[in-house]
Amino acid sequence: MINNSKKIALTGGAAAAEALRQINPDVMPVYPITPQTPIIETFAKMVADGEADTEMIEAESEHSAMSAAVGASAAGVRAMTASSSQGIMLMAEILPIASGMRLPILMLVSARAISAPINIHGDHQDVMFVRDAGWIQIFSENAQEVYDNTLIALKLAEKKRIPAMVIMDGFQTSHSVENLEILENSAAKNFVGEYKAKNHLLDFEDPKTFGPVSLPNSFFEFKRAQAESMDGAIGEIGEIFGEYGKISGREYDLFEAYRLDDAEKAIVVAGSTAGTAKVAVDELREQGEKAGLLKIKLFRPFPYDQVAEVLKNVGKIAVFDRTVSFGANAPLCGEIIQTISTIPNKKFTIQSCIYGLGGREIFKEDIKKVFEGLSGDKIEGIKYIGLK
Repeated sequence: MINNSKKIALTGGAAAAEALRQINPDVMPVYPITPQTPIIETFAKMVADGEADTEMIEAESEHSAMSAAVGASAAGVRAMTASSSQGIMLMAEILPIASGMRLPILMLVSARAISAPINIHGDHQDVMFVRDAGWIQIFSENAQEVYDNTLIALKLAEKKRIPAMVIMDGFQTSHSVENLEILENSAAKNFVGEYKAKNHLLDFEDPKTFGPVSLPNSFFEFKRAQAESMDGAIGEIGEIFGEYGKISGREYDLFEAYRLDDAEKAIVVAGSTAGTAKVAVDELREQGEKAGLLKIKLFRPFPYDQVAEVLKNVGKIAVFDRTVSFGANAPLCGEIIQTISTIPNKKFTIQSCIYGLGGREIFKEDIKKVFEGLSGDKIEGIKYIGLK
């Protein structure tokens, strides 16, 4: 490992902006929305101070911001943006256009509740609403992962020509100050490399068309090719994690299997709550409980085979979703049910847990009670944690 890092204290939003400064994207169309605004405010100041020369476009809406990012990326330059909540809802029309055109746009997301009623605090309703828009989705536990994931996701997006979201929890991560390490500018720049678009509108020697009409005799094949590329991102990101670990000293994988080797009970979670859950697991281990944690990092594409391998010996599992699917299994729980259905000759107990909607806090003791509930013979259909 080469020591390319220096220590600094930043919020998650500022950590994202620091990565943006080092990447120095060509174009960044933006529109402010809580709790994403600090990302673009911080980066805009960096641009104004001459620390980056990105072309910032102050769009009139999030729909326009994503549309401008699509235009810039199709023209062959590195384009990035950021958003949250209703902003992502307004972008929703354009998100599958970006992925369908195979444009490697990177979007930083401070995940937040969606209306109604109006709520500006963190949960995962926005990113789960667009989970099938054809974007890579990578979750971050803390400010360190926000910074690292931004560099990693950009490299993956550009290698696979798939847009990507780097997701942090609104306020819990985006506004909380933590110590982290950032790479030296040259190391970060060398890692992401210079962007060279494979196809772009301004290639006058070999003209391209973006977004043409595709009728029944061709549309299906486009979608199949897109799906194959998305599935292939699982293997590609493993190589990128390895490359990043060599320059940073921080080893990442598709997920974090925390004390799972001999676990009899485990919880599955994504985002900042993993930090609290690790403390709960440690305390239960001290009491002789064989408890473990699976922290999902890569949610799209979902690594079914790899998750099945680490959960195959865990009999009782609680899946924590910070969102709700009305009339269906919650998103992460549904993926875990699908995963364990492929494991032969093994009986599992699955507890679906909904928590943290609208920014409601979850505490260590709440998580320990869920583990306690897994000890019984009867499992609730859905457990709503912290509900009044």
